[in-house]
Amino acid sequence: MSYETIQYQLADGVATITLNRPDVHNAMNEQMRQELTRCFGELSASDDARVIVVTGAGERAFSAGADIREFVAPQVPTRFRESRRRVDFRAVMDRCPQPLIAAIRGYAFGGGLELALACDIRIAGEDARLGLTEIDLAIIPGGGGTQRLPRLVGRGRALEMILSGARIDAREALRIGLVERVVPAADVLAAALALAKTLAAKAPVALRYAKEALVKGLELPLADGLRFEHDLATLLRTTEDRVEGAKAFLEKRKPRFTGK
Repeated sequence: MSYETIQYQLADGVATITLNRPDVHNAMNEQMRQELTRCFGELSASDDARVIVVTGAGERAFSAGADIREFVAPQVPTRFRESRRRVDFRAVMDRCPQPLIAAIRGYAFGGGLELALACDIRIAGEDARLGLTEIDLAIIPGGGGTQRLPRLVGRGRALEMILSGARIDAREALRIGLVERVVPAADVLAAALALAKTLAAKAPVALRYAKEALVKGLELPLADGLRFEHDLATLLRTTEDRVEGAKAFLEKRKPRFTGK
């Protein structure tokens, strides 16, 4: 995969995507949105990438959000809506069966925070500042922020953040459940990669089914979610990895999973 505004690396089953516009705090322009859409689209069909880590280049920002220089020109509503529908990398992220981990250092504002919200797990540095700041530009979060944030932190806190454009620090984000872990700023990527490698060592199909059961199950009534979980658990009983896992446990050795 070759890109200009992002960097891509695959090693030991972990794909790392780095937003690479540090001179503008990794602000997202149209080219970056297109490249993210293509990258996540290819990863969603990949068997080589078992876990995906998303981070930002430099020490100052995960992503400060959209590149405001693209906001100045008047926009035709229908053309803008259709363009965003075709280039919606967060919707493509939703189709990725792999766990997605956001490694957040510095600013994560607007669309940058929405990118992190589209990930499954968020690890923040102590220097992180997070907020959905679109209201200050007379717009609202349009990349899933109004939907994903309240599902994490609750209706009241989400409304307070979105309506005020508040910027909160990493400790407050941890307290309200916006991030799962806070680590020293210099250790953010290392912590994310360590977790990613731990996950990538698990049985690939079981890893994906576990995510699917949880994410899709939350959209269902409890009885339907339990039935869905049971169906996936039953399917996993038929894999070679399930047999290998049991043998490795009994033989007190590390399992050698193949994804079969």
